[in-house]
Amino acid sequence: MLKWLWLSGLVIMLDQLTKLLADRFLSMHASTPVIPGFFDLVLAYNTGAAFSFLADAGGWQRWFFTVLALGVSIFLILWLKRLQPSEKMTAIALALILGGAIGNLIDRILYGHVIDFIHWFYRDFSWPAFNIADSAITLGAALLIIHAIFFDNREQHTND
Repeated sequence: MLKWLWLSGLVIMLDQLTKLLADRFLSMHASTPVIPGFFDLVLAYNTGAAFSFLADAGGWQRWFFTVLALGVSIFLILWLKRLQPSEKMTAIALALILGGAIGNLIDRILYGHVIDFIHWFYRDFSWPAFNIADSAITLGAALLIIHAIFFDNREQHTND
């Protein structure tokens, strides 16, 4: 099922392209409205993980998250390799997660931080800024969960 690595490559390319554009054309922490009252583009650098977890840890987190992303990426490639042709949804989910992990890994290695720029909000609720890689990871994880809850049991019963 390594044939799905093209999807990981697409995620990496879109992620890196949009981050380069955001870094070049947006001003740090300045909102550029796209859909007023809901969606802005805003440039932010995240030295931590999701929701800026460990962002102020002093620098060691860069290498910790780099090694973690490398380990997860290797694990995902091995998992993909072992999938059966009938496990298409799992392959798509893993490819999305892998592409997102590598997209953010590239940022950590090159810049020491992850470039975020997508900001959703409504009134007093504000979601932390994120990027295409984060979106791919989230979508992939959601697909894995949905597949595990609603489809894995049916496949197991039909194989018995």
